[in-house]
Amino acid sequence: MRKILLFFLLFTLIASAKAQTNLALPVVKSSIKGINVYGKPIDNQTRCQHWHSELDIIAIKFKCCDKYYPCYSCHEETADHEPKVWPKSEFDSKAILCGVCGTELSITDYQSSNNTCPKCKAAFNPGCSNHYHLYFETDKKKIE
Repeated sequence: MRKILLFFLLFTLIASAKAQTNLALPVVKSSIKGINVYGKPIDNQTRCQHWHSELDIIAIKFKCCDKYYPCYSCHEETADHEPKVWPKSEFDSKAILCGVCGTELSITDYQSSNNTCPKCKAAFNPGCSNHYHLYFETDKKKIE
């Protein structure tokens, strides 16, 4: 009887630890319509460990590496190089990914979108405009 009780207790502890471990695992790879999103994503709509509100559903293609990241901090923490901002002369480049429908927007289209995806009408976070200087050439730097 003692062996059965010990076995049951051990089994319960192992099962409980395994269940808790599975709940804490982050999304290892995020992909929207076949486009990889790098960094520290937590879901398949481009939210990340740093920005994860209902409205945080875009990824930015970084000029320096041509890869999409959910945010500047994701790039800073996982890339092996310094970021580069997009020059105004290249604002017609597709560099914004809607995490809901997978539409790629040019920087110009994104900045004039009124914080809404033109294809699926998903709302984007208007606060992202406070960080444009981290991604795009601007006339002046924003103070955070």
